[in-house]
Amino acid sequence: RGAEKKQNPPPPPTLPSAAGKSSNMAFVKVLKNKAYFKRFQVKPRRRREGKTDYRARRKMVRQDKNKFNNKKYRMVVRFTNRRCICQIMYSTIRGDMIVAQASSHELEKFGIPAGYKNYAAAYCTGLLVARRVLKKFGLDETFKGKEEVDGSDYHVEDEENDKRPFKCILDVGLQTTAAGHRMWGALK
Repeated sequence: RGAEKKQNPPPPPTLPSAAGKSSNMAFVKVLKNKAYFKRFQVKPRRRREGKTDYRARRKMVRQDKNKFNNKKYRMVVRFTNRRCICQIMYSTIRGDMIVAQASSHELEKFGIPAGYKNYAAAYCTGLLVARRVLKKFGLDETFKGKEEVDGSDYHVEDEENDKRPFKCILDVGLQTTAAGHRMWGALK
């Protein structure tokens, strides 16, 4: 049994070349050739950097044709490694214009020494930017908010006042909208 001779596998089939001689190389088609790169379109810079979801942004920014040049406000909530940033902005052709902004590091002036990126800090930062934007539009006296703390929800209806309440949509960026996330605290 041990004296049986091992057989080598047969050599791979060869293709004849242009001169009629056989070669051991197989023909491989180049897929990304010059024609491919001529037609290749580079993605926008913020898409390449992984910072902007342009499909979601287009949905948020798009305005109805009969509301031409009206401002569509959105509340941008971003979390860095150390703080929470909330901004109220609208889009123009020249770029995004910021109406008001607040950072959770400003909570130090209100007596909060640490914890600038938790749910409570996001809530306080959202409240701070809301009060600033209402003051800027002259609605701070009309919509005072909760006077006493009793745990019930505070909601303003359109019919209650002669001025309509300020409304904006939440821009979460690339963040997944999971239940209990800190960005809901900023929206609240």
